[in-house]
Amino acid sequence: MQLDPEQTTARLWFEQLRDQICAEFVAIEREAGSDADFDYTAWDRTDPSGGDGGGGVRGVMKGQVFEKVGVNVSTVGGAFEGEFAKSIHGAAEDPSFFATGISLVAHMANPHVPAVHMNCRFLVTTKRWFGGGADLNPPLPYPEDTAEFHAAMKAACDPHGADYYERYSKWAEDYFYIPHRKVHRGVGGIFCDHLEGDFAANFAFIQDLGRAFLDVYPKIVRRRMNLPFTPADTAQMLEWRGRYAEFNLVYDRGTLFGLKTGGNIDAILMSLPPLATWS
Repeated sequence: MQLDPEQTTARLWFEQLRDQICAEFVAIEREAGSDADFDYTAWDRTDPSGGDGGGGVRGVMKGQVFEKVGVNVSTVGGAFEGEFAKSIHGAAEDPSFFATGISLVAHMANPHVPAVHMNCRFLVTTKRWFGGGADLNPPLPYPEDTAEFHAAMKAACDPHGADYYERYSKWAEDYFYIPHRKVHRGVGGIFCDHLEGDFAANFAFIQDLGRAFLDVYPKIVRRRMNLPFTPADTAQMLEWRGRYAEFNLVYDRGTLFGLKTGGNIDAILMSLPPLATWS
């Protein structure tokens, strides 16, 4: 695949962010006395036309603190098939597309440590835009953790738009919702999409979002990872994970995008928890 300067810039930064996040998560495992590390698997994609469709790297670690964490990067392109193109911004009349991004989901061993999701991406159709966000998903919520996470997201938003945090936290609240259960998936965060126009300004915002996540989430993990927990706490975590799985399989747009564009199945479904229950 031939990338233009903007596509290359975005791709390189997402890969750099992956490296920084994975290094921090491994450092946490070391602090817990674990020798767990990420297992990286590269994958290639063939476009339905038969041409080079790009690919990515799936990174998964199963450790003492992070029961299962996936940090994936991908850079893909080609053409959307069939009616799916009509659902993508700027692709209704021309199905050609390019997408690069980072996607992260962490499921934790200790129920006191919140699970988390983070995604940043840059897409090109007949339009060019950034999107992404981060949201916290605690089985056992702590108000101070929620407040600290939201404060970090707000600090990332404020330099870029006075209304960004209000708009994007509301977007996350609306998006990360399980309609059939009438509950939210977690305690929110921010979510945005279709940030187009000024590449440099929008890219700077997405970078600040990624840096804010890298700063705040490890702090929360370290605060909670050594707390004692009971079988009842674990049961609540596993029940909650079932709801997380339901959302990702039924409603998540990223899951659908990956499946519809011929992405790596293991990378797409790395968001699913290693264990879950339904009562």
